Amino acid sequence: MELYISNAGQEPIYAQITRQIKEQILSGTLKEGDALPSIRLLAKELRISVITTKRAYEDLEADGFIVTTPGKGSFVAAQNPELRREEMLKQVEDHLQNAVTAAKTGGVSFDEVLETLKVLWED
Repeated sequence: MELYISNAGQEPIYAQITRQIKEQILSGTLKEGDALPSIRLLAKELRISVITTKRAYEDLEADGFIVTTPGKGSFVAAQNPELRREEMLKQVEDHLQNAVTAAKTGGVSFDEVLETLKVLWED
């Protein structure tokens, strides 16, 4: 599992970890039952606080992406297809929001955006 932490961005470190692990699970890079590094090991590797890593793992567990067994560690949870679809839909909405903001800023019309989306969808 590879994670990259940026101190330059606005996104908190725990959110960067959470997002990247979710992306790896959704893409299939991490599969059901795969073990995640311990909270302490990940904190050491990333040179961050154990509290930060713990927060990321807690968020992942609350969202149903991992399960933690005391004394054994954290593992990728079985993925509910509906949860997976909902997460992907959320990502699409985020990207579309960015596109809408860019279009409005650049004076691109709704019809131009829609036509671009149609072309991209068909490719």
